[in-house]
Amino acid sequence: MTTPPSVCPPPLPPTPLLPHGQRRTRPAWTVAALCALVLVLLAGAAVWWLTRDDDSSPLAGRPRVTDTAAGLSYAVPEGWKSNDGKSLIQAFTSSITMKGPDGHGGAVVLAGRGGPVDESTLRQRTETAARSNAEFFYPDGNSTVEESRATKVSGRSAYTVVLNTRDDSGRAGRLRLTIVAKSSDQSAFLLGVTESPEPPANREVDAVLASAAVV
Repeated sequence: MTTPPSVCPPPLPPTPLLPHGQRRTRPAWTVAALCALVLVLLAGAAVWWLTRDDDSSPLAGRPRVTDTAAGLSYAVPEGWKSNDGKSLIQAFTSSITMKGPDGHGGAVVLAGRGGPVDESTLRQRTETAARSNAEFFYPDGNSTVEESRATKVSGRSAYTVVLNTRDDSGRAGRLRLTIVAKSSDQSAFLLGVTESPEPPANREVDAVLASAAVV
């Protein structure tokens, strides 16, 4: 497996995390491998801690990651692991991961922050970032839009895009991205990627992103 170099990506989700011209040279790799990569790359510090989710959502009562760097909190489903004590590449400020059966496949949710995004451009920015992430996680593949809609996170304007993806080897997956226009000078995002489009893993990723709150 060839890991992408540690470069400084744009402030929004990576588009992509590789220098121009190198994106297609990396062999396809699974989300499980991504999870390992996210947990070992040391290029920045995430400032966060665990609290409890007291709302009535599907993840009510579960521990939460409070990511003060991104300004978001989100719930941790049972069986998922947080990156406690680990550092992340600069694009991300916190993450949680879940291994698939027998250690194959799995899912990851990553949080990060960016510059201001006007409400009028939220759809375009989110759709563009989602497609770029799909190209990064599933190189030489293709993606189709499952969902693209405006939403709210703690009363702030946000936008969510869901893509069904397939790489050049036929491996299927799913990507969900929500960008939140937090303030006049900052945005934040949650990115969820599952290696398999099977409903249980997708439901958990959807529930994590739905549990997001501004802090």
